[in-house]
Amino acid sequence: MGLFNLKENKTTVKTEIIAGITTFMTMAYIIIVNPAILEGAGLEFTGILFATVLISGVMSIVMGLISNNPYAVAPGMGLNAYVAYTVYTGGITWAEVMGAIIIAGAMLTIMSFTPVSSGLLKAIPKSLRFGLAAGIGIFLVIIGFSDSGIIVTGSATILELGPVNLQFGLFMFGLILTSFLMIKKVKGSFLIGIVGTALLGGLFSIVGWGTTFIDSTFEPIVVDWANIFALPNTVYLFDFDLGAILNPALIIPIFTLAFTDLFDSISTFLGVSEVGGLLDEEGNPKNFKRTLIADSLTTMMSGFAGTSDATTYIESAAGVEQGGRTGLTAIVTGLCFLPFMFFSPLLSAIPGYSTGPILVLLGVLMFRPLMSLDWSDYEEAIPAFVAMIMIPLAYSITYGIIFGILFYVLLKIFAKKAKEINAWLWVTFAFAILAFVADNFLL
Repeated sequence: MGLFNLKENKTTVKTEIIAGITTFMTMAYIIIVNPAILEGAGLEFTGILFATVLISGVMSIVMGLISNNPYAVAPGMGLNAYVAYTVYTGGITWAEVMGAIIIAGAMLTIMSFTPVSSGLLKAIPKSLRFGLAAGIGIFLVIIGFSDSGIIVTGSATILELGPVNLQFGLFMFGLILTSFLMIKKVKGSFLIGIVGTALLGGLFSIVGWGTTFIDSTFEPIVVDWANIFALPNTVYLFDFDLGAILNPALIIPIFTLAFTDLFDSISTFLGVSEVGGLLDEEGNPKNFKRTLIADSLTTMMSGFAGTSDATTYIESAAGVEQGGRTGLTAIVTGLCFLPFMFFSPLLSAIPGYSTGPILVLLGVLMFRPLMSLDWSDYEEAIPAFVAMIMIPLAYSITYGIIFGILFYVLLKIFAKKAKEINAWLWVTFAFAILAFVADNFLL
């Protein structure tokens, strides 16, 4: 496997395959969730499902081939809601929205071939990278707990403990099982944890204990074996209108989509690479330019596929933690997606309580970079903390990096150390302000 330099990256085909399957299992929810969100805006569920699987599968493979990094891609959460309920409004067709995404992706692709890409990377201080990694970790923990029903919206508080029932017990079983496997350094511990917990839930479903003897609220795992096959609905494939660039109502969304995707992608690259040690000799994410090119192409191709723009997924950290180090991991993840063009009901049967523990444990792992942060240096520690805490509180990786950059630059200015700010950081600072203003005052 000279194409992926497996020996140089200290990995094997077996390890990469396990890592790729693990990444898929932790992000497979997008196949169901993305169509569900866009369906709420009036789009056809099955049409978006096909587009979601197509872009996730094909472009994860492309990411692996171009970047030789273990990053998988799929339609971004948050971005899909923005596209569905803000961009796709009265008087604007879905084809025009897809045209806007293609244009935004083309802008990013052109930018990724210029010095701007490496410049923006150099603009992010090390301390902010550490904070972003930890913030993404907290973000994953919240997703894991909430999607599993362990934490819910409180009646008198923002959050509270959910019902202590059988699903709660299965989640805790998965968390303890996977933690034990990690402690014992068992290869494929994440995948074993997911499958083991799902099988136990399936056993409760088969014997009926969950709905009768133990917990009447238990939602059993149900697979409609008679209707697991369906031909793809290609209604949105290649349905785009590049005339969107002439529509004044779409000019700001085009730039917002581009900047949001750029910040989201860079922060994900930085966070996952710091945790997984996917760094070059200068301490930067390896193959960064090629990774950004692949990510930008993914955004552009989303418009051709017919779904909201796809981006690199933070759940890729699951595969990285399982030993994934090369593009072979991303290719395996992409191949796992493709069959679900036809067998989506099978995937919908995977319960959240079996994948949730993995996201929680990823949160633990993504706190490791904070060990390298000098907490006594407030000029570095405060912006890092702001970046870290804004990601889960605002439920947005993008806002984490925006607020982190704003605080970093402003504190340097107030401390009369503006000379320490390099030219690229000033450019990034301007981008951060533009993205914040556009998202909050111009849309």
